[in-house]
Amino acid sequence: MKRVTVLFLVVFAAALLAAGPALAADAIKVGVVLPLTGKQAKFGEIEKNSFMMALEEINGAGGVNGKKIDLIIEDDTSKPDVGRSAVEKLIAQDQVVVLGGGYSSSVTFAMCAVAQQRKVPFVVNTGSADKITEQGWDYIFRLNPPVSEYPKALESFLKEVAKIQSVAILYENSLFGQSGSKEFSAQSEAMGLKVMIKEGYEAGAVDFKPLLTNVKSANPDMVYMISYVMDASLLMRQSKELGLTPKLFVGGAAGFTLPEFQKNAGDAAEYVYSATLWTPNVPYPGAKEYFDKYLARFKSPTEYHGAEAYAGLYVIADALKRAKAPAREAIREALIGTDLMTAFGPVKFVSYDKKKQQNSLPTYLVQWQQGNLETVWPKTLATKPAVYPVPSWSKR
Repeated sequence: MKRVTVLFLVVFAAALLAAGPALAADAIKVGVVLPLTGKQAKFGEIEKNSFMMALEEINGAGGVNGKKIDLIIEDDTSKPDVGRSAVEKLIAQDQVVVLGGGYSSSVTFAMCAVAQQRKVPFVVNTGSADKITEQGWDYIFRLNPPVSEYPKALESFLKEVAKIQSVAILYENSLFGQSGSKEFSAQSEAMGLKVMIKEGYEAGAVDFKPLLTNVKSANPDMVYMISYVMDASLLMRQSKELGLTPKLFVGGAAGFTLPEFQKNAGDAAEYVYSATLWTPNVPYPGAKEYFDKYLARFKSPTEYHGAEAYAGLYVIADALKRAKAPAREAIREALIGTDLMTAFGPVKFVSYDKKKQQNSLPTYLVQWQQGNLETVWPKTLATKPAVYPVPSWSKR
C-alpha cells in the first residue's frame, strides 16, 4: 500500500511539473520588462501605469479562470544586456509562463531572442523594428504595428493635402531609427519625393545645429524625424533658433507624442505633426474610457504607448483563459488563435510579407496645436483641422 501511495505522489508531482510552474500556484505568474530607469524611463512609466490599471481591472473581475495574475515587472534600464538578464531571471527564477512588455526595439529584439530560445511566449507591445517579427520565431507575438507601417496615415495626407516634393530624414542611430528611416526613405521615393538628406545621429546629443544647418541649406519641403522625447524636443528648439522652416515637421511617433515633448520643446512644438498608432477617439470600445481613467488617476494624459501596454495585458489574460493549461506551450497555442477587440484595437496575430505572428492596424496623424495633441488625419476621426502649410516662425 505504501508503494502505491509513493508511486501516486511521484506521478502527481511529475504531472504538475509537466503542466507548467503556474498550475499548482494560487496565482499565474506573468513577467513584464520595461525601461523604468534610463533614457526611456518616461515611456516605461506610462506603460507600467497602464499595465497596473489593466491588472487591477482583470483581477478585480475575478482574474483568469478563478486565479489572479501575479504581474512581475522588471527594469531593463533601456539597455539590451540588462533586458536579456531580466528575461532570464523571470523565466528561470520567477517561473513566469508568459512575457509581455518590450519598449525600445534594440532591447526588445535581445529579449525576444532569449524568450524564443527558452520557449516562453512573449507578447511585444511596443518594440517596433520590422525584424522582430521577421525571424520566423514562433514564440514571439507583436501587438503593435511595425515601424515601417507608422507613416501609413501620413502617406495619404501627403497625397491628398500636402503635395510636397522633397524630404529630409533625421533619425536616432538605433535599431528603431535605422529600421524606420530605411523604410520611410523607400516609401518617400515610391511617392515620388526626393530624399535630400538622410542622416542619423547619436542619441543624447546636445548640439544638433550642424546637422540642422545642412538640412536648412538643402531646403526640403518636409523634415521627418525618428527620435525619442529629449532628442525630439531639442531638435525642434534648435530648428526654431536656426529659422529652419519647411512646409511641415513630422515626427515618426515615439518621442513626439508624449506630453513631455510639448513641455520640453515649448512653443517650438507648435504645429509639429507626428505619426501615431492610437488616439482617444479611435472607434474601439473602451478607448476613451481608458484615456479618461488614466488622466483622472495620474493627472497626466496618456497616449499610444500606454494604450499598447493596457491592451497587452488583456491579450495575455485572454490567452490564459483559453489555454488548455496555464503552461507555456498551451499559452503559445492560445495566442495563435487570438481574436480580441481591445481599447488599442482589434488583435489577431497573422503572417504577411516576411512577418510572422504580427498584428495589423491602421495608423493616424496628429498635430500639436495650442499645446494640445490633436488628431488631424484621417478626417473622419479629426478633432481639429490640420494646419498646413506650417507658418514661418516669425508669423506664429
